[in-house]
Amino acid sequence: MKRYLVPILALAMAPWVGLHAQSSTDTQFKVTATVNAVCTITASDLAFGSYTSSGPELVGSTVLKAICTPQTTYNIGLDAGTSSGATVLARKMVVGSNSLNYQLYSDSGRVTVWGDTTGTDTVTGEGTGLPIDHVVYGKIPASQNVAAGNYEDTITATVYY
Repeated sequence: MKRYLVPILALAMAPWVGLHAQSSTDTQFKVTATVNAVCTITASDLAFGSYTSSGPELVGSTVLKAICTPQTTYNIGLDAGTSSGATVLARKMVVGSNSLNYQLYSDSGRVTVWGDTTGTDTVTGEGTGLPIDHVVYGKIPASQNVAAGNYEDTITATVYY
């Protein structure tokens, strides 16, 4: 029986020996994805506090947070608000038929009016993927003779990218 064992083992291993001698071929394929530019913006309210007609001007500020895809350039615009007759250059808070003039600026010196015309009076930035703060500086001019009340306006901040 020993005589037949060696040839049987040799025949049983024959298929495995041929595997190492087989040919092979390969190919390549690309893996792709498109990353779209995305921006979001959030805002906090701007509360000036109490105004007195005989008092000094009131100043205040708030922060807009822009979050944009890294390396995405953007502009942030502020509209004229919802008060009737208001413009970017002459913003108004109202209560009933009474109005209180105010303005929004992009600089701490309150010189550069923040508007909504891209490339003219908007604020620019470049996304990092993290929130970027943009301060909105506000001012209510002194010596406005207005009725008592809780004046308000609503501004829309838009991020263009």
